[in-house]
Amino acid sequence: MAIRFFSTHLYWSLLILSIYLHASDATQNYNVLKFGAKGNGVTDSTQAFIKAWAAACGSEESTTIYVPKGRYLLGSMAFKGDCKNSDIKIHIDGTLVAPADYRILGQADNWLSFEGVSGVSIIGGALDAKGTALWNYKEKGTKCPNGATSLSFTNSNNIKINGLLSLNSRMFHIVFNGCQNVRVEGVRVIAAGDSPNTDGIHVQLTRNVMIKSSSIKTGDDCISIGPRTKNLWVERVTCGPGHGISIGSLAKDMDEEGVQNVTIKNTTFIGTQNGLRIKSWARPSNGFVQGIRFIDAVMRNVQNPIIIDQNYCPHNLNCPGQVRKSLKLFTIIED
Repeated sequence: MAIRFFSTHLYWSLLILSIYLHASDATQNYNVLKFGAKGNGVTDSTQAFIKAWAAACGSEESTTIYVPKGRYLLGSMAFKGDCKNSDIKIHIDGTLVAPADYRILGQADNWLSFEGVSGVSIIGGALDAKGTALWNYKEKGTKCPNGATSLSFTNSNNIKINGLLSLNSRMFHIVFNGCQNVRVEGVRVIAAGDSPNTDGIHVQLTRNVMIKSSSIKTGDDCISIGPRTKNLWVERVTCGPGHGISIGSLAKDMDEEGVQNVTIKNTTFIGTQNGLRIKSWARPSNGFVQGIRFIDAVMRNVQNPIIIDQNYCPHNLNCPGQVRKSLKLFTIIED
């Protein structure tokens, strides 16, 4: 596992210019109320949202799905691609609410997921996943589901999230998996400091990502960065409570693609366990971490401001060998 640090201002300047998000004005508007949604927080509006998505996805023109003020009870939903247009805006003035009984979502991996979509924008609104009941059961050691990620994008392109509030996710709040060209801005994530596995934003197998001007308060990683993440820019993000910004864990497998070209700039950490962190298991791997820049971080009451851990084993159970001569630590390359 080799870790190399370098800086390159020109690369990121070109990258920012290259991120393309389709921005044409929508000409078709679909209000979820017209499809039967009720904003009373009690009536199940799942089918109404599915119908609104089908209409927007089937339109050959740019579209907007509008969610007025109110609380909309929703079960697990997958919004799938192969749409006839690549500019679908979801403008939310209300709050999307998960069922209070954690068993209703059951073993679902995701609450709201987008799969194989292109040009989707989520603007404003709130997601209330009501994760507290599940966290309490986990704390008691009671056998229960792992919990669902609140918002997931898989194999999707040209994604934009602006002004969204994510509350009390049962697992990760926002996940990008196998995506490219992603912009996240003005997002707020809120969960208790002791909430388990509630990472704020998780990125893996994804390239060309910008996360800006956001606040993340959670019980796990503020931002977690997994294998095959390439060209990630994080700027003006405030973390805390939580575990800080983490690259990894990595080196779970021998054949693992690396993390490269990550810039984390003008970040603030308040009351976090860690600040800036790189973590990998102590086992052979051809994975790597390179092109990492940490710039202008402010840390207040942070236990481990900067930590590079190549003996990662969070529960100290069945840990791999802690010392391997073949494991190269890191090389610092100065300009």
